Amino acid sequence: MTVLVGVDQGTTGTRAVAFDLGLRQLAESYHAAEVSHPRPGWIEKDAARTVESVRRALADLSTELDGEVAAVGLDNEGETVVAWDAETLEPLAPAVVWGSRASQPIVDRLATQGRGERIEQLSGLPLDPYFSATKMRWLVEQDEAVAAAARAGTLRMGTFDAYITARLGGGARTEPSTAGRTQLQALRAPGAWDPGLLRLHGVDAAWLPKIGPSVGALGTIGGLPLRALLVDQTASLAGHGCFTAGEAKATYGTGIFLLQQAGGAAPSEPAGLIPIVAWELGDRVSFALDGGVFSAGTVVTWLREGLGALGDAAESEALARSVPDTGGVRFLPALAGMGAPWWLADARAVIAGITAGTTRAHIVRAALDALCFRVRDIVDRLPSRPPLLRVDGGLTANGYLVQRQADVLGLPVVVADVAETTALGAAAMAGIGAGLLTEADIVAAVAGGRRVEPRDPGAADADYQEWRRFAEQAARL
Repeated sequence: MTVLVGVDQGTTGTRAVAFDLGLRQLAESYHAAEVSHPRPGWIEKDAARTVESVRRALADLSTELDGEVAAVGLDNEGETVVAWDAETLEPLAPAVVWGSRASQPIVDRLATQGRGERIEQLSGLPLDPYFSATKMRWLVEQDEAVAAAARAGTLRMGTFDAYITARLGGGARTEPSTAGRTQLQALRAPGAWDPGLLRLHGVDAAWLPKIGPSVGALGTIGGLPLRALLVDQTASLAGHGCFTAGEAKATYGTGIFLLQQAGGAAPSEPAGLIPIVAWELGDRVSFALDGGVFSAGTVVTWLREGLGALGDAAESEALARSVPDTGGVRFLPALAGMGAPWWLADARAVIAGITAGTTRAHIVRAALDALCFRVRDIVDRLPSRPPLLRVDGGLTANGYLVQRQADVLGLPVVVADVAETTALGAAAMAGIGAGLLTEADIVAAVAGGRRVEPRDPGAADADYQEWRRFAEQAARL
């Protein structure tokens, strides 16, 4: 049997999933990657342990599978930055995770210097600590081991795809969908580091990996043929079969990330969303619009561990259904600032409207509603309204949230049949890279899913408008 493997290296762990050529799941392995929060707003992880989680996940599958692994696709979490020594390949500092706000002082300095507008013109991305370039500069300025390696000429930096391939594949490499998340690749000239952006951010091209294509013969990973590299959210876009302009998907995980396929032209008026490279396939580049809600699964985790309102995440659905409404409670889910289309890095979570009659059920329902409202913030900014929204991720197991999302958007929501759509997309694109699949094969294989129709979009719209008035004030407290 011919086997395709998708490796989804995410924020809190690595999942490797094997599929046959019909994209039916055969086997799966998962290994956690511990995340730490050393200071408020800072998020870090151990880069070496993360690479080991990838190696172990692939090794698990190799012992379990009855068939030849023809192609592996690796997706990574995007903006997270690793600094390592070119000679030893050992990390020089903890990896700075995508949601970390540690580099906010660098962002503030660039804004004060008047560089933000030019950076956004070239990269298509707003000046924000979310993106990798300011994390790179922050590490050089704040970590002595990183600074010493820079002086010695042995510093290497990149996103996790680069570090994983350096350790497990014989050479660091990245590709346009991930390189675009660094804010060091020009939107309209993908495939190379932009000299102007490097200069504006104070990043040396010698620190960075080579940018190659998204699919094709990309070397090896753990001794297996690597045939696709992608950032996680565009891997998910492929996993949903969104190859036609206008189609959209949203992944509900640590954050919620909504992407709309834009076709072969870079979006020119993103309206607070992020115009990105979806992938480079042969000589053809596809673009997308990206909108991120930075706090989603982390909100449920905080309700459970921080507030003690939940015994486990699954309890949130029953609690939300146990009350007819939020009892006037409003929630702003800004545990890591406000992403698209707000771009307020300093925003903090707010709960308002609490009375003597407020229960934990009201707060939980308000929090879930707020996640749906944040997705509508993004959908309302899309240049064309999608006919439906394809969704995946752990939070989509919550029936209340999925129905509420359909109501709030006034759109059908289709929940993917395959739980691991991101790994599926990585594997499917590896199939293309190996010449075993076509885009049409992927679309046919992933068609279907559980369709949830909106029931009461009028009432949900009124709730959204009330929440929006609250959010306009609360986000700037």
